[in-house]
Amino acid sequence: MALADRLESAWYGTGHAPWWTGPLAALNGALTRLRRGLYRLGVLRSTRLAVPVVVIGNLTVGGTGKTPVTIAVAEALRRRGYTPGVVSRGYGGTQKTPVLLGAAPDPAVVGDEPCLIRASGVAVAVGRDRPAAAKLLIEAGCDVVIADDGLQHYALARDVEICVIDGVRRFGNGRLLPAGPLREPLSRLQRVDFRICNGGVLAPGDVAMQLQGSSVRALVDDHVKPLTDFSGQAVHAVAAIGHPFRFFASLRSQGLQVIEHAFPDHHAFVAGDLAFADGLPVLMTEKDAVKCVRFAQPQWWAVPVRAALPPAFFDDLEAHVQRAGASKEP
Repeated sequence: MALADRLESAWYGTGHAPWWTGPLAALNGALTRLRRGLYRLGVLRSTRLAVPVVVIGNLTVGGTGKTPVTIAVAEALRRRGYTPGVVSRGYGGTQKTPVLLGAAPDPAVVGDEPCLIRASGVAVAVGRDRPAAAKLLIEAGCDVVIADDGLQHYALARDVEICVIDGVRRFGNGRLLPAGPLREPLSRLQRVDFRICNGGVLAPGDVAMQLQGSSVRALVDDHVKPLTDFSGQAVHAVAAIGHPFRFFASLRSQGLQVIEHAFPDHHAFVAGDLAFADGLPVLMTEKDAVKCVRFAQPQWWAVPVRAALPPAFFDDLEAHVQRAGASKEP
């Protein structure tokens, strides 16, 4: 068994992590506490912006549904009169200096998730220096900054924190990396403002969220049709996301006969990766589609999803943002 599979089995199943993960997890915990302490004492500085900052992230490695939540939050704030912008590190891209994304950014340069968020119509800035990238959004007219996958990036001060949780896998064995899937201890949950649970069973205080998708979009011409048109058919399902089997399961729930193709998260696709040579349709996540559109074939389809959240959550979020904005007024 490959090391990655062995670790995942230990994190979320009945496997046992290698002995050396224990000392490394203890070291990870010590470094995490030290880093938090240095920020608390002011030795390491957090940049506070002139507009409210909403951070969306998670405690575990792998996919929990952060990007759909980020898009849903941005769209909700926009409907309520705000001009939100999203700041991202641009994981998987090569961009180092802060940049405001144009209408058709290159995922190989700025990362796949920023491209997907930008395609939703919201302003996006990418950069390893997140405070500097966020300032580009403010200069462009944004009055709220949303930090995608920013829960552990304390250099950018935040007013609201949202933690997205995989409702099925939750926190696995509850241990820190690499002995478990946690980036920070579970006690970190006590300091966030909202916990959004993606499917599964809710814990007290969780906000319920479902990923919903009922259509497919052709990569070659953006033609849209119902996902149920593929019911009963065999399809190739491609996913290079943190938890690809959630995507496969969602297709099966619609009656599709799924041939699974799981790739590493943020995989840089080339045409040969999808050359299955049998003429069957190829269905993929939107995050993967942004990297495949330039060499797309007629039988390739993206499966859009949206994060369905209770209206009361957006009401509470707006109240938090309003309070944060009022506290920043001169």
